[in-house]
Amino acid sequence: MSTGTTVIHSARLVRPTGIVDDAWVRFEGDRVAAVGTGGDWVDGSAAASDVQVTDAAGRLLAPGFIDLHCHGAGGAAADEGVEAIEHILAVHNSHGTTRNVLSLVTASIDDLVAQVRTIAAVSARDPRLLGSHLEGPFLDHGFRGAHDPALLRAADAASVDRLLEAGDGTLRQITIAPEHEGAAAAIARFVDADVRVAVGHTSADFDTALAAFDAGASLLTHAFNAMPPIHHRMPGPVVAAMHAPHVTLELINDGVHVHPDVVRLAFAGAPGRIALITDAMAAAGSADGRYILGSLEVDVVDGVARLVDGGSIAGSTLTLDVALRRAVAVSGIPLETAVAALTEVPAAAIGRAHDLGRLEAGYAADAVLLSDDLAVEHVWGAGTRLV
Repeated sequence: MSTGTTVIHSARLVRPTGIVDDAWVRFEGDRVAAVGTGGDWVDGSAAASDVQVTDAAGRLLAPGFIDLHCHGAGGAAADEGVEAIEHILAVHNSHGTTRNVLSLVTASIDDLVAQVRTIAAVSARDPRLLGSHLEGPFLDHGFRGAHDPALLRAADAASVDRLLEAGDGTLRQITIAPEHEGAAAAIARFVDADVRVAVGHTSADFDTALAAFDAGASLLTHAFNAMPPIHHRMPGPVVAAMHAPHVTLELINDGVHVHPDVVRLAFAGAPGRIALITDAMAAAGSADGRYILGSLEVDVVDGVARLVDGGSIAGSTLTLDVALRRAVAVSGIPLETAVAALTEVPAAAIGRAHDLGRLEAGYAADAVLLSDDLAVEHVWGAGTRLV
């Protein structure tokens, strides 16, 4: 965490309403102190010798990216301990992600309790880590994707309480199939504990999904994947999520999980509520080859991860800068809308709209400097230059 002053000037600042030319941002410690335009960034404090000054030279400046759903990177997985977690964060930092929620795949409750505790401990000292996401074990067998079928189970009160206790306030979201026994009570308990409940890996129809959203679920885990598709008479959970105005839809925009035109459809169907995620597994930022996701073997070929047994897609090798470029260049999403899907929208989805996802006074000093073709050039997190 930085204790100094940083000024980034002569930037094109990406705002939800458009691009602000000749903009500057000043960080004091880990917070944004001021934002403006023109040459008035050169004041008494900014002229001091210990100020770190970056001339953006007309490049694009955006808030730091926030990934709500990430399992790993650089050969490491989130369930492998402290060193693995730090490596994952560093890899994603280099691609513009300044805050991560780390996702855990289905495992035994005992193992998940230990993994959630580890993430909680790192979260307490490292602002880059926002907490954990339990993607399982309360999922549907038929739409389990890359989750071990032997470890899937119905939700029960004792397990829910153990997971909440292990998180100690750092369990950010949990994915649940709402159609199964115990799910309704679990949703209520998690919502009451301020954990965001996501509908996903589910066979739920429109009405069942909508009932879960009415009960407080507020996310859809990787929309279109691991759930019934949209049908003109059976709209399913995606349309239920679009129908419920408080629900954020996660989207894996890697060109494998969702067609570019369906990406465009999602942004049109839920404006301001699409959060681009990576769902990245250990091979993100690493080489093709054989990996382990939870307890299952995965082969990565040409950057596409699939289970060795059955061939189901097993997460992605995506980074958020690639998701941004694809949204703009391939799906035709306006830049400011695509950037919001990496910043403001995910921040709001986990209750952090007040301090994350914007370059405004009082917000976290997280920023990404981008070239005209949206390549990451420099990254700041909590006021510290990371890249």
